[in-house]
Amino acid sequence: MAESVLSISGIEKTFHGEGEDCPALSGVSFNVASGEIVCIMGPSGCGKSTLLRIIGRLEHEDKGSIRTIAEHVGEGVSAAMIFQDHALFPWLSVEENIIYGLRLSAQKIPDTEMQRRVDDLLSLIHLTSFARSLPHELSGGMKQRVSVARALAIRPSILLMDEPFSALDIFTRRELEDEILRIRQELKTTILMVTHNPEEAVYIADRIIILSERPGVVAGIITVTLPHPRSPADPDFIRIREEVAGRVKGRNEVGCAIQHE
Repeated sequence: MAESVLSISGIEKTFHGEGEDCPALSGVSFNVASGEIVCIMGPSGCGKSTLLRIIGRLEHEDKGSIRTIAEHVGEGVSAAMIFQDHALFPWLSVEENIIYGLRLSAQKIPDTEMQRRVDDLLSLIHLTSFARSLPHELSGGMKQRVSVARALAIRPSILLMDEPFSALDIFTRRELEDEILRIRQELKTTILMVTHNPEEAVYIADRIIILSERPGVVAGIITVTLPHPRSPADPDFIRIREEVAGRVKGRNEVGCAIQHE
């Protein structure tokens, strides 16, 4: 395996409500290699999205540490997040949405370099002819491709994706899964993605990390060695998918009014 770009060690998180505490994560530890696609799965409420938000520094852990290997950090940016909702600004064009994060970034990037990055990313996601279009003129899949390009514009060392395709129909979702695989191949991007879909995980992931019921701990790690492109009809694909689905199943026995994924 390639050198680790992300090291997660002993992450713990508890949410505090009125009169009760809700433990979300307990001692979560794993590494992610440079250029690897890792999917995080687990029962509803096991802390998947909470873990991703902690890695993206949108949430603070109670204990543990997260370390990004310096050699792989692009210009000081460690991670960029893509959410289930594309979250594009409706009044900005595709091009303006992609460049928005660059203008807010602490990186000192000349306008000519910003434009070059945007042009390259529009070409990468096959939306060059839609550069001046507004979000309402795009399909759901096109909007999510723009959100991917916007995240990649700051050249993060890791791309974090929180169920980015769950709201899309199966055909659009498969198309975007293929896009992610192509982008990983072209840019050598490291990707950490939360998904509820065992087939999606087996289709794109190099490894699948399964969290237990709340509080989430690493209950297992499944390595997927099938070559790409992968076919969901392949017997080995089906076997791995059923293994993943079987290990994810389970009821959450901890009653907790504070619900966090």
